[in-house]
Amino acid sequence: MAETDIEIRTKQLIDRLKATCAQYGLGNDGNEYKIITEVFLYKYMNDMFGHEVKLVNERLDHAKIWDVEYDNFTEEEEDDLFTYLQAGTPLLRHEHTLSHLINASKKDDFADIFDATLLAIADLNADIFSMATSGQTKITIFEKLTPLINEADQRSNFAAALVSHLATFNFEDVFYQKYDFFSTIFEYLIKDYNKDGGGKYAEYYTPKAVATIMARMLVPDGSDLRSVTCYDPAAGSGTLLMALAHQIGEDRCQIYSQDISQKSSQMLRLNLILNHLVSSIQNIVKGDTLTLPYHKEQNGSLMKFDFVVSNPPFNLDFSDTRDTIAADTRRFFAGVPAATGKDKSKMAIYLCFVQHILYSLNSKGKAAIVVPTGFITAASGIAYKIRQRVIDEGWLRGVVSMPSNIFATTGTNVSVLFIDKANIGNDIILMDASKLGEKKKVDGNQRTILSQTDIDKIITTFNSKQAVDDFSVIVSADQIKEKNYSFSAGQYFDIKIEYEDITAEEFQKRIKDYTQTLTEQFAESHRLEEEILKQLKSLKLSN
Repeated sequence: MAETDIEIRTKQLIDRLKATCAQYGLGNDGNEYKIITEVFLYKYMNDMFGHEVKLVNERLDHAKIWDVEYDNFTEEEEDDLFTYLQAGTPLLRHEHTLSHLINASKKDDFADIFDATLLAIADLNADIFSMATSGQTKITIFEKLTPLINEADQRSNFAAALVSHLATFNFEDVFYQKYDFFSTIFEYLIKDYNKDGGGKYAEYYTPKAVATIMARMLVPDGSDLRSVTCYDPAAGSGTLLMALAHQIGEDRCQIYSQDISQKSSQMLRLNLILNHLVSSIQNIVKGDTLTLPYHKEQNGSLMKFDFVVSNPPFNLDFSDTRDTIAADTRRFFAGVPAATGKDKSKMAIYLCFVQHILYSLNSKGKAAIVVPTGFITAASGIAYKIRQRVIDEGWLRGVVSMPSNIFATTGTNVSVLFIDKANIGNDIILMDASKLGEKKKVDGNQRTILSQTDIDKIITTFNSKQAVDDFSVIVSADQIKEKNYSFSAGQYFDIKIEYEDITAEEFQKRIKDYTQTLTEQFAESHRLEEEILKQLKSLKLSN
């Protein structure tokens, strides 16, 4: 089955699940995303389990219908089967399979059966699929869904309607493929929930093009890395982490994240499962990174990472925790923004995340951070102090200013800051990519869409440190200091004066034409002066 086919059919499944939620009064409800993601994930886990057990068990592989034969397994045979499955494979008892749910869907108590099945799967897989909070609470992979329907007599019908959609296709056809195409599906899945209902922090979803650019600049094509750590302190649904993991190799990195939104953290967990990164689920934490950073060494100090990627929230009211954050002067060396005026929602929280990221890199660590473009030229304040520190320490690898409207959810112009703590003494590349891309209307919003040619141009130019007229410039730390620590490429572009070769006859003709034009303009000017004076003399004061 072609990728485009499975992508279309998966989106159709999501649409059907959304339609069912709307039919039962949960359309655009705050819990709709939970229903859709859990049912979607259950379907994926069922198909993944069926795929994996047929690889390790001839009895199931040779069966006409694997789950029918699986019904004949004893509990001891099931336990034995589980020992042969590769790490991270979801485990299902025979009564947990989709065929069992479909067969039971006509029963009056199907709502109870459906919920009990999901909870049993969550319990069976708790060790590998549970997610932590900063308070050490475990969040299991499934919760009861049917109680979200207020009318108890409609719950079984609701559960049966959900299950009925799951037999329309099988994920198994794409398990051998790399999951880059899931980022599109995932964006489609969450696009209706890109609002502020999931937690205190507003959630932003990074376009795939930007995520790809950041990953391929941090890890150039052909890099051979092993056992590296990748971190995002404001991970959202994990688009940046997934792009980075794909670039490094899913089996060569461990993912770490923290996000204050439980909704986003659950989305990220789903994303990890879809991308064969189940072993990293234990590192996905729901919590406030700035006040209670979770990931620490055994001695209690904060972990230091090989790679950090982040598109943090830019502005947010964090006045309740501002003083707590500011007390950590080692991490937040440049200071912490305070509220100005009555609108506390404009507090520049991204400045705290940038400082946290710098603190979270190990001695050779690399980072890519999305910042509002105003950050790169601010002449004073916290942004200036951060830039100053980055240059004085020799950490800046480069900056790319992106086109306007590159994000669907905000019109703020953004730049990407690339940090490399091993870049000491090397040249810095500054790039103005603001003129690239094509303007389009997407879901009613003005967007700039980068083509593959645009993406390749940005990546190739950056990684090879090419100076391209009016696009990129190579500068030293000293040059940046001379420009008041500005990271804007435009301030370093050469001013070019173009010369045109002409003959003596052409030169004399142009001078004659200019002289005639000026003579005519001077004459008109004198005429107007005389007219104005004449009018002034004619003015009289009326009684």
